[in-house]
Amino acid sequence: MRNIDFSSWQSVLATLIGLALVTLIGVSIRLVVMFTIQQRRERMNRQINERLRTLIAAYKTLGGSFTGNLAVDPAHLRDLRRRAEPDGEGETVPAAGAEGSDRARRIRDAVEAALSDIILLGTEEQVRLAERAARELVAGHPVHTHDLVISLRDFIREALDLDPIPAGLAIPMQGPTRPSGASGGRKGESGRGEGRQGGGGGMGAGMGMGMGIGGGVGLASGANADDPLAPDQQSSTP
Repeated sequence: MRNIDFSSWQSVLATLIGLALVTLIGVSIRLVVMFTIQQRRERMNRQINERLRTLIAAYKTLGGSFTGNLAVDPAHLRDLRRRAEPDGEGETVPAAGAEGSDRARRIRDAVEAALSDIILLGTEEQVRLAERAARELVAGHPVHTHDLVISLRDFIREALDLDPIPAGLAIPMQGPTRPSGASGGRKGESGRGEGRQGGGGGMGAGMGMGMGIGGGVGLASGANADDPLAPDQQSSTP
């Protein structure tokens, strides 16, 4: 304030210009800082959202079942072939438990993908549990994912600022989601049936058109032959 001079209009103008420059510089610095902080916050929010989305999908894959066999079968197709038992005629018959191997294979593949995502984006505890489950799968042992499901559930609820699960609840043991492929087979069969019906209809329509055209030509030629005033006969008459 001691440098502000109001003795003349030149000094007043210089003072105002100086104040404007100082204010402009201060506002510019503040905008740059706010823009940088906002970009960093948006990047962190995107990372958190992507992490939560991935872990929620892994939770649904690893803990979507409450009943039935909740263990992940690590057997591959080659292992099932090794378990095949030869019969008396020298032919191989699938061993017991080979039925439904396609469902077990799809469950195993989905669980392996979920474990890979957890190892990438999970917490330290979740990474340790996923690593242990992956080693069990590699060793060929059946794996239960209930402990990992509990860790994921607690982390997701805390990240979403939800109340913790009440301690008095007795939630059953959770296991991998069982995929259903029956609807796809029915859709494929219905599609093939519709294709066959469409092909039959096309053949019928083509035969009908052919018969209609042939019949029309035949009738026309017969009529010209019987008509005494046909153009050919008229030209032959004197």
